[in-house]
Amino acid sequence: MGKIKVKNPIVELDGDEMARVMWKWIKEELIFPYLDIPIKYFDLGIQNRDATSDMVTLEAAKAIKEYKVGVKCATITPDQERVKEYNLKEAWKSPNATIRAYLDGTVFRKPIIVKNIPPYVKTWKKPVIIGRHAYGDIYNAFEYRVEEPAEIEVIVKNSEVKEFKVHTFDGKGIFMVLHNTEKSIRSFAKSCINYALSEKVDLWFSAKDTISKIYHGYFKEIFQEEVERRKEDFEKAGINYRYFLIDDAVAQILKSEGGMLWACMNYEGDVMSDMIAAGFGSLGLMTSVLVSPEGEYEFEAAHGTVRRHYYEYLKGNKTSTNPTASIFAWTGGIRKRGELDGTPEVVNFANKLEEATIKTIESGIMTKDLQPQAYPPVDRYYYTEDFIKAVKERLEFLLKE
Repeated sequence: MGKIKVKNPIVELDGDEMARVMWKWIKEELIFPYLDIPIKYFDLGIQNRDATSDMVTLEAAKAIKEYKVGVKCATITPDQERVKEYNLKEAWKSPNATIRAYLDGTVFRKPIIVKNIPPYVKTWKKPVIIGRHAYGDIYNAFEYRVEEPAEIEVIVKNSEVKEFKVHTFDGKGIFMVLHNTEKSIRSFAKSCINYALSEKVDLWFSAKDTISKIYHGYFKEIFQEEVERRKEDFEKAGINYRYFLIDDAVAQILKSEGGMLWACMNYEGDVMSDMIAAGFGSLGLMTSVLVSPEGEYEFEAAHGTVRRHYYEYLKGNKTSTNPTASIFAWTGGIRKRGELDGTPEVVNFANKLEEATIKTIESGIMTKDLQPQAYPPVDRYYYTEDFIKAVKERLEFLLKE
């Protein structure tokens, strides 16, 4: 069987540690043997980001804007421990945050449903999709550590100068200044509405406007405005919009059967997406896609670099790291590339690879993170390489159908 031709490039963003190792295996075993695909490659490994003073991340974001589709491996966001470990020049910002800000995008995370991996939350029957705002809040905050008594004031300069006293420190302390923009919040609301309509699921938005009456209240106000503009579309799709206080939303989510898009502010989305992933079984079964208002897409796994497994790999030990979400990052990008290019054979390949991956798990072949959750129980787990080879065997069978 000849390779399937992909018309236009996919932007590939390589990553770090065990995620990078799995990424390479996936390309070699499941992608490149079957697709003739032009790749625009960027190495976002921490050493290369350090060597380029993180300019490679910005160049990768520009490429995604140009070519419309990117796939990204998990990357390190270094803290001081990692700065020392990798001898970095500084603690570089999250590459995800940089790319999200450049594309003005919204991140949607959706669990991969597998029949024999029942969710921990027994009421969940359908996916809970998380829509995470991709700009501002603590990720673009100004922080300062106060070492002695001080007064903190905020000065607003426009047509006039306004000064606001924030706090008087009697001793040591800390403070943080957050910001957001009307444009970014409105883009977030529009993206969530479009995604909910395309998936035909109810849209939830949650914040804490009873406490943060201005900052959180502004988000609530803009969401309501944008929903009102699309009222007829909601009615035609048979879906609803609901606003919740964040604490109420958490309680309601745990009692629901799923089947909604839950739009969250930046930090809350970061936290809740991991909670949703764990509730459905594993971060290894959670997909992530960044969608910009202009229609650029970047697909990745929701999990991190799997640091502990990487250290075992460096010792020469085999690991049972789950590559499913990374496989789905590639299939998401390949499917979107095929849709944009009008090449149904490319879309079909992505669908077949996803089917092969899910059916492999449902046949009882799975990695160590999934084995304790499997029902019916399975008596063994598989190493990563063996799991990928099993997916490859099933993929080749499906491609012959």
